[in-house]
Amino acid sequence: MTAAATTGGGTLTEAAFGKISALAKAEAGLVLPTTKLTMVQSRLRHRMSALGLPTYNDYVEFVTSQKGAEERRHMISALTTNVSHFFRENHHFEIFRDRALPLLMAKSRAGHPVRIWSAGCSSGQEPYSIAMTIQEAAPELAARDVLILASDIDPNILDKAEAGIYSEQQINGIPPEMRKKYLRPSGNGLQIDTGLKRMIRFRELNLLRDWPMRNKFDAIFCRNVVIYFDAPTQDTLWPRFENALAPEGWFFLGHSERVSDAAATRFTSVGMTAYRTKPGAEAPTTKVKEA
Repeated sequence: MTAAATTGGGTLTEAAFGKISALAKAEAGLVLPTTKLTMVQSRLRHRMSALGLPTYNDYVEFVTSQKGAEERRHMISALTTNVSHFFRENHHFEIFRDRALPLLMAKSRAGHPVRIWSAGCSSGQEPYSIAMTIQEAAPELAARDVLILASDIDPNILDKAEAGIYSEQQINGIPPEMRKKYLRPSGNGLQIDTGLKRMIRFRELNLLRDWPMRNKFDAIFCRNVVIYFDAPTQDTLWPRFENALAPEGWFFLGHSERVSDAAATRFTSVGMTAYRTKPGAEAPTTKVKEA
């Protein structure tokens, strides 16, 4: 790799890249190896233009200063990779439909709320896929007290998720019969049906900060998110996720993600990268706020 990458805004030196990398790690847990220098340079060019800053050094000086606190949110948004598909890793939705939903339906009939968390929801395909699964397999539950929290660190992608408008290419994962039920023409795209969207609340949330949710979740989908964190950061999250789950709650990770060996003692595998918390297991104290 060359000592610096060049752009119309000057050069992003390795020293400047190191400061950006350290800031991204501290703010959001993102790990940016030096092989990502060109990618970082390209994505930050747009932020420099928006701020009217002529060089990368000017941008680094600003974003690391006290005045750059708000810009740090935009920087993380620019550096975050957002890739999502409807019914991605469909085996998780099959486990959720066939094994989790009957239990959650019984819980709901007993008068208890059902809460599900899509942590790192990106552009919304995951929470909408969860909502479609509930509506299809357990319509009675969909009409009861069920809520899907869809959170992401990127406020810009959350706006797109909440709008729920997708291109023909983006809806490839949705079965044809579901497309007819849950999609409506909207301009140049297709919009998620309003009735389905009522199950979902979109919120900005940084997984490394405090989690303000008061109630525990019956299921958490956090897929293809922790892969961007290093092992020590992941190790701080496993007990927090466990504490955020109801007893014997369901926990779904991405295909290349696994809970650590230490955390595995408190989870039971129920399928490929699918887990349930073990009855009676106690996680270490975490920052999850309970009330």
